[in-house]
Amino acid sequence: MNDVTPPSEQAAKVVHMSHFMPDAASSRHDAAERSKLHISATPFKWVNPSTIPPREWVYGHHYVRQFVSTTVAPGGVGKSSLSIVEALAIATGKNLLGIKPNERTKVWLWNGEDPLEELQRRVGAAMRLYGLQPEEVEGWLFMDSGRTSPVIIAEQTRQGTKIAIPVEEALEATIRENEIGVVILDPFVSVHRVSENDNGAIDMVAKTIAGIADRTRCAFDLVHHVRKTNGSEVTVEDGRGAVALLSAARAARAMNQMTQDEADKWGVENRRLHFRYFDGKANLAPPSETSTWFKLASVDLGNATETRPSDWLGVVTRWEPPRPFDDVTAEHMHEVRRRVADGQWRLDPQSGEWVGKCVAEVLAVDLSDKAVKSKVKTIIKTWIDTGVLNKEERKDNKRNPRTFVIPGDFEGQG
Repeated sequence: MNDVTPPSEQAAKVVHMSHFMPDAASSRHDAAERSKLHISATPFKWVNPSTIPPREWVYGHHYVRQFVSTTVAPGGVGKSSLSIVEALAIATGKNLLGIKPNERTKVWLWNGEDPLEELQRRVGAAMRLYGLQPEEVEGWLFMDSGRTSPVIIAEQTRQGTKIAIPVEEALEATIRENEIGVVILDPFVSVHRVSENDNGAIDMVAKTIAGIADRTRCAFDLVHHVRKTNGSEVTVEDGRGAVALLSAARAARAMNQMTQDEADKWGVENRRLHFRYFDGKANLAPPSETSTWFKLASVDLGNATETRPSDWLGVVTRWEPPRPFDDVTAEHMHEVRRRVADGQWRLDPQSGEWVGKCVAEVLAVDLSDKAVKSKVKTIIKTWIDTGVLNKEERKDNKRNPRTFVIPGDFEGQG
């Protein structure tokens, strides 16, 4: 496998097709082979849609039986940590991250980068944080490291891309024997030895895994690295290498670390502990317009010795961004309307007469806090958009044109 010359996308050949050569003998062989082929079209037959079984979503709208899903994220964001907690949620049937699994099933967590001992640390930290007992997990969670249990589905040789049939068969047999319902392969690059940029090769690898998923009625998640985005937000299209992986997946999500602007907006001190994902290709699920947020909590394993300190590991927890209208009541709204009706409040936050000061006084909050100021701005914008407040262009005392805030036509009670 070290003597590999990856072919270009255009020149790539599937190994089992390499016997088609332009000489007379191979032409006769081709004709004989073609005579054995039988391709038929299946006539349409009506099936009442109400009788077709629903899709077997295991967990949220990402893990679904008979299909491959992908999770793409930059390194260090928390994708492996997320996979561990999701695996525990599915294996125990418990709502650990705000999502109740649709079924409890056995999970196989395979990590191609970390040693097994490190996986044990990380799973142990998650179990400690969530109060999971060994008997709840044993028999339901399977865990292996690529360092000791490699799984190489395919490789590229001088003749082309070759699927490792014995590995494919062994993988399928293991899933069947252990009645595994979810397999997480992390990262995808560790399960093959083909060029990441070769669409044909990646397509073969992805479809081989999809075939296993279909035959075993198992859900696969392929955790994938992303290419450099120069600081831009990661989308599912930013998965490293060929787009064939995304094309083969039926659900895909992208993960991003919290930005500094988001941290300032919500008053978060350490943004690197926060990340979110959004469904970028949930073509089997209802569309979602919002991201799901998480935070890494630090957990002490309690394994200190006389010469070494205890290990602390990050465990994924669900996190909700602060909502601007938390603690804002109808009485607050009506009081702001009364005050702007009697005063000269301006829309410009740089003005000494900014209407935000009026709102802050009513809510009894401190505008020197960046998160609070951002919250007040959001409240003002929302009230203007909904008619609680309105804008009026007129001249100030110095005859300069300014934008003032006045009560809107809103007539609601809350």
